[in-house]
Amino acid sequence: MAEMRSTVMPALRYRNAHAAIDWFCSVIGFERHAVYEAEGGTIGHAELKLNGGMIMLGSAKDDEYSFRFKSPDEHGEIESMSAYIVVADVDAVYARALAAGATILRPVEATTYGSREFALRDPEGHSWSVGTYDPWAAH
Repeated sequence: MAEMRSTVMPALRYRNAHAAIDWFCSVIGFERHAVYEAEGGTIGHAELKLNGGMIMLGSAKDDEYSFRFKSPDEHGEIESMSAYIVVADVDAVYARALAAGATILRPVEATTYGSREFALRDPEGHSWSVGTYDPWAAH
């Protein structure tokens, strides 16, 4: 059977993309799928995968397109979107997040739609919800 693959991938910019990649892999459990270095030791493009899903990220840049991308910690933690990450063991991810000193926005809780989940901020302030709810399996 073919591996299920996401067709929508959040794409983010980080001032310290190397640290963001390490954080996503060690705390959330992502794996490096591809990491392309750019000039000056920056990350031109990275793809991190988790259970058929993927996020893409790169180093923040100072160009015509990239000036629109700022981390929430640069704007009083204001955000216009967040993302949800489906995991099998939310308690293990929560424990790693606490051990890494992550800012927890919402502790692990059971939801009315059958999930156990929590919310946290990554090192540059982006919000992520992490839980067991799999919308593909729910319907």
